Formats: sequence, C-alpha cells, structure tokens
Amino acid sequence: MRFVSFKKDGKNRIGVRTDAGLVDLSKVDKKIPTDLKELIAQGKGAMQRAGRAARKAKPSAVVKGRVSYLTPIQKPDKIFCIGLNYKDHAAEAGLKIPTYPVVFTRFTTSFVAHGQALIRPKASKHFDYEAEMVAVIGKKARNIKKSEALDYVAGYSVANEGSIRDYQMKASQWTIGKNFDSSGSIGPDFVTADELPAGAKGLDVELRLNGNVLQVTNTREMVFDVKTLVYELARAITLMPGDIILTGTGPGVGFVRKPPIFMKQGDTCEVEIEGVGLLSNPVRNEK
Repeated sequence: MRFVSFKKDGKNRIGVRTDAGLVDLSKVDKKIPTDLKELIAQGKGAMQRAGRAARKAKPSAVVKGRVSYLTPIQKPDKIFCIGLNYKDHAAEAGLKIPTYPVVFTRFTTSFVAHGQALIRPKASKHFDYEAEMVAVIGKKARNIKKSEALDYVAGYSVANEGSIRDYQMKASQWTIGKNFDSSGSIGPDFVTADELPAGAKGLDVELRLNGNVLQVTNTREMVFDVKTLVYELARAITLMPGDIILTGTGPGVGFVRKPPIFMKQGDTCEVEIEGVGLLSNPVRNEK
C-alpha cells in the first residue's frame, strides 16, 4: 500500500493511492486516523484495513484537483540519520568506511514535503544534496533480536538529506550543518514494507538536479543494511512507531565534485527510488 499525508481544504488527511486515484480516507471511514503516525501505531492490521477500504471506496472519495503534500510522518519522535553508509560515498569524501553506524539526528523543522521549496540559507552557498531511502518504524523496539529487526519496520519513503557543507565541517559534530530550516525533504509516499523486497534491498536510487543525473546507486550497496540499523539503534534507544531512519547517501554528492555543485535559487532537485517513489523540490533563497 502507498499512503500519502496531505492537506486539503485546510485539514490534514491521509490518502491511499489506488487505480482510481488518491482516495481520501476521511471520506471512507471516520474512524481511520487523519495522522499517518497514529495509523502506523495501530498496527499492520489497521493499515491493511485502511487499504482495503480505500480500494472499495466510492468515486466521491477520490481527491479532485491539487493537494498540498505533507511529510509522511508529521511529528516523528525521533529522526535518525546514518552517515557514510555507502562505501563509494565514504571513499569520495576521503573518509574510512565505518565499522559501526555513524548516527546523527535531525529535527522536524529541517524538512519540507514533496513540492515545497528547499531553502538555501543566507548564511551559506554550500547547499548540497543527498539522495536517501527512509525506513519508518512500525512498533516499539528495544533490545530486539537482529533476526526479527525487519518486523519493526512499517515501511519506506524517499528523502533528500540536504546539507550545508561548510557548517557541517565547522565542527566534529554535524548537527548545525544538517539542521538548517527547510534544508531537506521527505515524501511524498509512504510505502508499506510488504510492497518491497525484505529490508528494501536491491532498489535503484537516482538523484537529478535540473534533469542532470548526479547520483546513482542501489540500496544493496549499504554498509549497514536496514536490519542492522534497526537492531543497533534499538540496543541503545527505544524506537517508537513513526520514528524515521534516513539510511545514508551514495556517491556523487556536490561538494566532492570539481568544481563543486551546490543547489541554488531556481533549481529543481529530484530523488527517485525504485518502487518507493519520486520526490521533487524547487530550490529558493532564504528571504
């Protein structure tokens, strides 16, 4: 199933993509939550029931006209990001391949939705792109078995983990450079795990800037796969439904190119992941 968080007529809603179009679940069953995080927390069965209801929906439940997309999970409790999780990316950055996941965090204010503008800040012109797959946690996890780790993943989405490189490199901790307001994006679809290969392995990932292909990789190239990431995070931190993990970027980022390529006013950046979806954002200067 493919769920979408969106706003229509001033209200937040959840939709399901069907052959008939995007079905507004609020017009199918008032008992279904209008927040995707809440629906995920109700479990796999609740998501399956919502999907079945959407497929049986009357034509009046299909969304007409344009919608304003929201990030799939509006208020995740935690946002984890994984650095240097593709060997070729670590090599191009001149850094060693990690033997343990490089984990840092981002805040909700640093992300916008599909179609919304990525903001190049006044403080820097070094606005880089990063194509990443997102894993979304489906149920509470702490000290779990590695063999069962994927049971805790509800599904996947697409991200552009935009980074302000000069600020990222100002200190050994990356927090500031990775958290400028509206510097990254997630969406538009949340695809349930059963729609994809186990751990979302073997999916092609591509990033295009103004139509030019700048990043190409495959999720099988991860140093630490989704199963390992969930297992290791849950050894230390209680994971909750709706928590998200940005699983790292492949080679081809802008700051290592000669000359460097950074996003600027008027650009359009697209990230496409096989079977998951296409995320597209214009780039604007901070006012």
